[in-house]
Amino acid sequence: MDLIHAIALAIIEGLTEFLPISSTGHMIIYSSLAGIASDEFTKLYTVDVQFGCILSVLVLYHRRFMTSAYSGNFKVPSYLQSFPPKWQPMLDFYSKIFIAFLPAAVIGFLLNDFIDSLLENVVVVAITLLVGGIILVFIDRIVNRQPKDGDVTVPDAIRIGFFQCIAMIPGVSRSAATIIGGMFQGLTRTQAAEFSFFLAVPTMAAASSYKLLKTYKLLQPSDYQTLLIGNAIAFVVGMLAIRGFVGFLNKYGFKVFGYYRIILGLILLGLVAAGVKLDVI
Repeated sequence: MDLIHAIALAIIEGLTEFLPISSTGHMIIYSSLAGIASDEFTKLYTVDVQFGCILSVLVLYHRRFMTSAYSGNFKVPSYLQSFPPKWQPMLDFYSKIFIAFLPAAVIGFLLNDFIDSLLENVVVVAITLLVGGIILVFIDRIVNRQPKDGDVTVPDAIRIGFFQCIAMIPGVSRSAATIIGGMFQGLTRTQAAEFSFFLAVPTMAAASSYKLLKTYKLLQPSDYQTLLIGNAIAFVVGMLAIRGFVGFLNKYGFKVFGYYRIILGLILLGLVAAGVKLDVI
């Protein structure tokens, strides 16, 4: 994979990771049409370029990660009342992120080989793009309830965590699954999107670190340079995508993303039907 393709993939990752449109689907289409070889470094790169996206969340929401300043009125959970008051908001924030992360960590570890086999089936990706797109078109009607007052609760975090597990099916989109899961818990669009961003940090960090530990011995010095450039680009593009997404979501909702997913799914199915070889990276 040359540097131009690495830059293009980093831009795609930064743009699509936090939008409910499936970064996997976009990676497959670009890599296949661009003729990128599906070697070990390419597979590592498409996962580890997520570090740049992780950093974009940490920078944009540093106050939440450093001080856990809540948007709503913070109510001290009973299990935190024995801790010093100044630590309670931060402990509450991180405990909920950890609780929401656990289902994907456990199920992902147990079903890793099965998930990889699904990833090799482009038709699965196309179908999940279509189904997810249809859900997004109607999600505002499906989830028609009064938003709750306050932040994510522990039960909310557990349920959102299981919604994230659905995203292990390639093409579902981690962002789409967790945002929809949050809205089913009564969160506003903004609350659901932001919690999805926060949950992305441990989830993507675990996946990227695991992939790097498995393959770092195969890397050449030039590969590290490519990874650094790619992550820097994904960081900048990811920041822009997050900023634009929250504002767009509040104004227009999910329909545009739903229609886009449907079109993308149909394109994938059309390419498969036309006999175009789509290599999953």
